[in-house]
Amino acid sequence: MVAVIAAGEIGFWVLLGAGLIARYPLRRPRLGAALLLGTPLIDLAILVATVIDLRAGATADFTHGLAAAYLGFSVAFGHSMIRWADQRFAHRFAGGPPPAKPPAGGWARTRYEWREWGKGLLGWAVACGLLGLGILMVGDLDRTAELLAWIGRLTAAIVIWLIAFPLWMTLFPKPADPDDGPKLAPGRAPAER
Repeated sequence: MVAVIAAGEIGFWVLLGAGLIARYPLRRPRLGAALLLGTPLIDLAILVATVIDLRAGATADFTHGLAAAYLGFSVAFGHSMIRWADQRFAHRFAGGPPPAKPPAGGWARTRYEWREWGKGLLGWAVACGLLGLGILMVGDLDRTAELLAWIGRLTAAIVIWLIAFPLWMTLFPKPADPDDGPKLAPGRAPAER
């Protein structure tokens, strides 16, 4: 299973890179889009390999839980990762605008942290759902104890993330960066009240 997950991770980045190269330097946007749309197929291949392994009588181990976690967080963050890479590629190879940066502080940063945690919560829900389905599918708690342990690990991680970032930023927001505010046209003073 480790090899399947590693191959999936490598495959994701290869398809992502190939899609962006086709889209920008080669100027083949349709081919690029097709390659980028192929990235979820890698997740499907990992899911199928995990199900086949468990149905064949394997006892769930760390890697089966890792596969579920990978799939859950890939569903939640895959689109954001592709958008992140696309912005950088467009800027570097197609004269696009500089990549967007997260707000440095203030309530804009707090909202950003809550939004990112919400994606993490979606990843947690998908991963835990897959782990729960794996436990039910196998129907033997001795063989699926590691899947149950993964639910505990992922739950601890999402709670720690909640406390360390969005909740902390809500209670103790970073000062707003003046550069995050509205921009004035050069040479113009703010309107008088």
